[in-house]
Amino acid sequence: MHRLRHGDHGPAVAEIRGTLSSLGYLRGGVSTAPREPVSGSQWVAPDAVFDHHLDSAVRAFQQQRGLLVDGVVDAATYRALREASYRLGARTLAYQLSAPLYGDDVATLQTRLQDLGFYSSRVDGYFGPKTHEGLSSFQREIGIASDGICGPQTLRSLDLLGTRVTGGSPHAITEEESVRRSGPQLSGKRIVIDPDLGGAATGLVVPTPHGPITEAQILWDVASRLEGRMAATGMETFLSHPPTTNPSVAERAETSNAFDADLMISLRCAASTSPHANGVASFHFGNSHGATSRIGQVLASFVQREIVARAPLQDCRTHGRSWDLLRLTNMPTVQIDIGYLTNDSDIKTLINPRNRDIIAESILVAVKRLYLLGQDDQPTGTFTFKELLAEELAKADQA
Repeated sequence: MHRLRHGDHGPAVAEIRGTLSSLGYLRGGVSTAPREPVSGSQWVAPDAVFDHHLDSAVRAFQQQRGLLVDGVVDAATYRALREASYRLGARTLAYQLSAPLYGDDVATLQTRLQDLGFYSSRVDGYFGPKTHEGLSSFQREIGIASDGICGPQTLRSLDLLGTRVTGGSPHAITEEESVRRSGPQLSGKRIVIDPDLGGAATGLVVPTPHGPITEAQILWDVASRLEGRMAATGMETFLSHPPTTNPSVAERAETSNAFDADLMISLRCAASTSPHANGVASFHFGNSHGATSRIGQVLASFVQREIVARAPLQDCRTHGRSWDLLRLTNMPTVQIDIGYLTNDSDIKTLINPRNRDIIAESILVAVKRLYLLGQDDQPTGTFTFKELLAEELAKADQA
């Protein structure tokens, strides 16, 4: 879609104003703190203007949904607006391969099923096979047709039954138990490495003393160094795509899910219109419904701490996001933005092969820390690949 921002006008702006009004971000054309959604449609003039009130409302919505806060309604923000506008009961919900359903109504259904004990995956607003399975189990339990379709009869049953218990997160418990059961050794762990870009998509090009280097080359070099280190410890590694292709996020997620991996590490570079923006940031799944990948959150924290302790990069901290790659992957996934290729200091860091080696080592050590579960740990930034490898080989000999 066409990107909309402050100063634009027309029917598309009117649609955005109407949606944000119904969601409680606009009252009488003035931006407000988000409130409970307003029932009924909100009339907006068809040639509405993207004024400063709408800009503030868009930014508030982006902040609340874990999106990039820039006031620009791009494809990601527009999709989030559409998803937020759905309320449970407004449409029939079912698992559809050709046109998957996303929305806050799906998230509400997942939460209801989770509270009743029929759904143990994360609340991500995606009606996939696990949601279908949980809904079908609920329908069988209460004696209605177990077709996995959430229509009026199922909604009435959900409302009448109420909830047994609330406040827990079965998905977080399942993730943590999986890590605990797998043990501290890295050998046998299955990891997907997802370098951004590929094929004709090379990203930004930056100069070096030895000639220009592309964003894709930087990311694939880090991925290669990480893959080599992981293989040396006995881990099984998979690439989400070959260097010759640049599939969509949904395609990467689908391919990665087929590997039945334990973790996914996604590598990105950041860019900004401001040359002053700099630093490394790590992201895990987390959304406005309170759902979080607990293991993703812990791993992102370890990755962030290790990189900042070892490499000359500003700490931009860890963040929960509902980006498609983070929510469509079945395994805990961490996206690492290893620096800004629009900042001179970060460019200087990333074009140095030694620093790319440090980043790869930091990620591996962070994965090791995750599986150690706080036992026999060493201070951040001090555990080396040589020590880690020696420990892995010693454990293997003992086994």
